[in-house]
Amino acid sequence: MDEQAKIAREASHNLFTLWFGVFMAGVGFSAIMPFLPLYIAQLGHFNKSTLNILSSVTFAVTFIMTAIISPVWGRLADKYGRRPMLLRASLGMAIVIGTMAFVTQVWELVALRAFQGLFGGFISNATALIATQTPKEKAGRALGILVTGTTSGQLMGPLIGGIIASVVGYRGSFLFTGTLLFLAFLLTVFLVTETHKPGELIDEKEKPASFKTLQNKNLLIGLFLTTTVIQLVNTSINPIMALFVREINHTNWPTTLIVGIVAAMPGISTIIAAPRFGKLGDKIGPQYVMMAGFGLAFLVQGATAFAGTVFILMGLRFMIGISDATMLPQINSMLTKNAPSEMISRIFAYNQSFASMGNVVGPIVGAFVANIWGYRGIFISGAIFIAINFMHYLTTIRELKK
Repeated sequence: MDEQAKIAREASHNLFTLWFGVFMAGVGFSAIMPFLPLYIAQLGHFNKSTLNILSSVTFAVTFIMTAIISPVWGRLADKYGRRPMLLRASLGMAIVIGTMAFVTQVWELVALRAFQGLFGGFISNATALIATQTPKEKAGRALGILVTGTTSGQLMGPLIGGIIASVVGYRGSFLFTGTLLFLAFLLTVFLVTETHKPGELIDEKEKPASFKTLQNKNLLIGLFLTTTVIQLVNTSINPIMALFVREINHTNWPTTLIVGIVAAMPGISTIIAAPRFGKLGDKIGPQYVMMAGFGLAFLVQGATAFAGTVFILMGLRFMIGISDATMLPQINSMLTKNAPSEMISRIFAYNQSFASMGNVVGPIVGAFVANIWGYRGIFISGAIFIAINFMHYLTTIRELKK
């Protein structure tokens, strides 16, 4: 009983510590995004078309590299432990992002953004560590709490980055971001413990588990695809949100202020709702909570296409955050409950790869749809993606019934 209490205390302690870790990682990832094109513009003389291309490449290369390398880091985490991967990711990204403050050419910035993707994996390994240390019947609530750390960091990042950039300049913001990630490294060094070593679970006489040998791999692939669709739909509006707000803004409020509020709404509601829905998923089954999330997301995306005022848009974006809160913790919970312990880091790494693909494809899809069917067409296309994904999801969760 004492041993169980010790394990529970360790898991609770790590959850509290890693919440701050993923919060700082979330801030670090998002703080530099608002002014990245402006920083690129300072590194040379570019026309508008070239600047747009360079900005897109610089933004996308991090996610592309993350999608490629994440399974490799996941495999190493399963073999050597998640804590070493947390240390690698936080220190590596602290150095890389801090170095961005000293670039003089665009290609140097692109290269460092690629290295940022290569050193990624802090959030996925933090998720894997909490998932393995938490009893599976309580995994939804714990992972829901961790999601709030990531989301709140990503929500606060642009605001913090904008303030820092206005005070000390763009280069100072990179140094600030690097410092935050170094703090996440120090938190991991001194406060995160991992007595469980993944490699110890593998019997030397048995072949190590692989994705091909899993009986429920179709379910896991379905969850990966759902992660991609969530990120694709959420990021598809990024290229046009400011333009859409300007089109329907009939108030005296500055468009920039309203864009900031609209952008913050999903994150605020996710922070509020994610732990609650995670706990509900532990009680009734995460697959059923996800079904409700699909329905809500479909209705809200469709309704947003007909939003006529910025206040309606704010309310609908708040509801999108609620739908994310019903789905993201449940995905992590279902991955935890349907993957062997010796593969859990690889599973979350695959999930991160699929999320990164959604982050890359989403803005491209959004820009393409907007050019053909207008801004409102993006929300209709988002609803269609969700409906298709839901139909596929219904086929994959049959494995749970088996």
